Amino acid sequence: MSVPETRPTVLVLTALPLEYAAVRTYIEDREERPHPDNGTYVEEGRLRGTSWWVAAAELGEGSRNTAALTASLIGWLRPQAVLFVGVAGGLKEDIALGDVVVGTKVYGIHGGKVTPEGLLDRPEAWYGSHALLSAARAAVRDMPDVRTHFKPIATGDVVLADAESEVARHVRERYNDAVAFEMEGSGAAHAAHLEGRDALVIRGISDHADAGKAAADKGGSQERAAAQAAAVAVAVLHKYRPRGGVSGDSEEGPQARHRDGDHIDFSGGTFYGTVIGKQVGDR
Repeated sequence: MSVPETRPTVLVLTALPLEYAAVRTYIEDREERPHPDNGTYVEEGRLRGTSWWVAAAELGEGSRNTAALTASLIGWLRPQAVLFVGVAGGLKEDIALGDVVVGTKVYGIHGGKVTPEGLLDRPEAWYGSHALLSAARAAVRDMPDVRTHFKPIATGDVVLADAESEVARHVRERYNDAVAFEMEGSGAAHAAHLEGRDALVIRGISDHADAGKAAADKGGSQERAAAQAAAVAVAVLHKYRPRGGVSGDSEEGPQARHRDGDHIDFSGGTFYGTVIGKQVGDR
C-alpha cells in the first residue's frame, strides 16, 4: 500500500548506518515497512513540529544502486521531494570538518570519451530544486553554529582518500567548482529528476578526501558530520512547503520552534562545531 496522497511525504535517503541514525532521531511514531517488490525497508513517521510525513531508508553505497532503489521507492511512496543526507569529503581548503554543503548541483564525474588525445569529458549535472534550495537558504539563517556552503558536489563510485590521485586531479581540473566529493548523490538526483520530484543533496564534511581520511573517521568526524547534515535537512523541511499547505511547520506535536524570534530548537538532535557563521559567500 502506498502512502495516501493527502499525507505530505518526503523521502529521506542515506547510504551508511551512522547517517541513518542521525536522521532517524528526528522521526516520531516510526513504522517499519518493506517494499512489496524488492524488500527495501523504510521507516515512516512524523517529522517533529511539522506536517511532514518522512519515509527514511538506508540504501548502501554507490550511485547506480542508489538510482535504482530511489526510483523504486518514489514509485511506491509517491513523495513530494527526495533528500539525500550524509557525509562527504571536502575538496577545498576553506571547507572545514563539520561544515555542511548543500548541493546547488551534483556532478556525475565518470562520463567521457577516451581518445588518442586523452579523456574528453561528457559530464552530467543535476541541479538542486529551487524550492528546496530557497528553503535551505532561509533555514540556515537561524542556525549560527552550522557553517553552510551552497556549492556543487561531485559524485563518483570511488572512495577518495588520496588528494594526489588521478581521480582527485581529474575532479580539481574538470569540476573545479565542486567543493565536496561523495558516492550517491548523482544517483538519487537522477532518479528524482526522471520521476519529476524536487530533490536536494545535503552533505556534512567528515574528511578532506586525502590520506588523513582514516584518522579523521577514527576520531568521530563522520558521526559529527552526519549529525550536522541531518540537522540542516530537518531545518529545510521546517521551511519547505507541502503542496496545498502554508509551510512545513505545524502547531501540533513537540515544539520545534521558539515563537519568540522564530528560532528552531532541534532538541531531538545534537549540533556539533563551534564556528559561528551562516551562509558562506561565493568563492
